[in-house]
Amino acid sequence: MSKYWKPQPLHTLIIEFLQKKQGVLTDVELYKSLTEVYDDLAMSELNKTLMKLEVDGILHVYGLTKSKRRVELAKGQS
Repeated sequence: MSKYWKPQPLHTLIIEFLQKKQGVLTDVELYKSLTEVYDDLAMSELNKTLMKLEVDGILHVYGLTKSKRRVELAKGQS
């Protein structure tokens, strides 16, 4: 991670990308979109942020396959 802050926090970008895609993305698609803005983003950092957003009730993460997850906004968040 760079020593400078990005103009938008990671959790805000996640919510914006999900809103642009009708509230549903896979974690792989989300990661690819986020790495265009955060070029040094680690998957562990994405997972940590997704967990925080899920605990806060903003989104839900469902397992699709062993290596792929569905990320969707909670009802009332879109």
